[in-house]
Amino acid sequence: MRVLHFFKTYWPDTFGGIERTIHAIAKGTARFGVQSEVLSLSHAPLKNSREFDGHVAYKAKLDLEFASTGFSLEVFGRFRELSKKADVVHYHFPWPMMDIVHLTTLLSKPTVVTYHSDIVKQRMLLQFYKPLMRRFLRSVDKIVATSPNYAATSDILQRYKDKTMVIPLGLDEADYPRASEDLKARWREIFPQPFFLFVGVFRYYKGIDILLKAAQQTKLDIILIGEGPMEASLKAFAREHSLRNVHFLGALPDTDRNALLELSTGFVFPSHLRSEAFGLSLVEAAMFGKPMISCEIGTGTSFINAHEETGLVVKPNDPLDLANAITRLGENHGENRLFGHQARDAYLQKFTANDMARHYAALYEEIGRGNPS
Repeated sequence: MRVLHFFKTYWPDTFGGIERTIHAIAKGTARFGVQSEVLSLSHAPLKNSREFDGHVAYKAKLDLEFASTGFSLEVFGRFRELSKKADVVHYHFPWPMMDIVHLTTLLSKPTVVTYHSDIVKQRMLLQFYKPLMRRFLRSVDKIVATSPNYAATSDILQRYKDKTMVIPLGLDEADYPRASEDLKARWREIFPQPFFLFVGVFRYYKGIDILLKAAQQTKLDIILIGEGPMEASLKAFAREHSLRNVHFLGALPDTDRNALLELSTGFVFPSHLRSEAFGLSLVEAAMFGKPMISCEIGTGTSFINAHEETGLVVKPNDPLDLANAITRLGENHGENRLFGHQARDAYLQKFTANDMARHYAALYEEIGRGNPS
């Protein structure tokens, strides 16, 4: 079984949440006899087309970007060439250029779309894009939502319930080696007090500004790992309000991030908008057996973090509610340990990469059966 994944970006150009998911699916389904390839756009397609963890990442020339959408003329020919060899084409939504390529190349292969997110930020442009989007989604064979919560709350997915199924995103624990005792000891010297951890890109929908306001109302330390477009303004706010309990560590090597995950009291994830469709960082926290704090935004975050079971779910955009949750988990050690144990159990039951890969391999077999190529 040969599968072609198609998305606007991929390693080594970028390696965000969707790219990590494509990688985990490609790597995981190989154990079930699936041979994967990935096609994406790049400013340097010849340099960045290469093998990666058992599959090949192909590139087409990125010509321009507008409203977070990459455009390419070369990609039409590259897609036509690679899709001819595939038994199944696996799209990753949203990316309007993908819809155009699919519809204009008159693809006859079985198709599946992983629906990662509604289009939230570009609301004005969405009105022009909707006819194309609906034609694209009507034409594919299967749509995969990443959580039952998102399938139930997305107006778009509700239009295609008859061919929508749920396969939760999963992570491979082998990709997260535990830190050495020496490394943990070094971090413990730097942060000897209990602390809550945030890991992610500093984007507008992550709610980090709300977390900083919550930090004004708790004495517990809050550590932030990551960087991004909101970084300067967030650091300026922390300086202006003398937030000595907030620590920006920037982007860290995986071993350091894993060490801090192990040492943390809990994981805080204040995303407050539906742009946060799933929250892979929450799966990381669950894997490490950490109690979680997240916001109720009708997406996969509340599928991963079940209120009063694996942690606490608070109102979005409410610094006081968030601060109270941090204080509660920071002071109630028994509850903290219980939620952490149950978070670990939830990871093993629902969010392993092997389970995700097994479900996708079965789906490929189902829709690819009878494909003449």
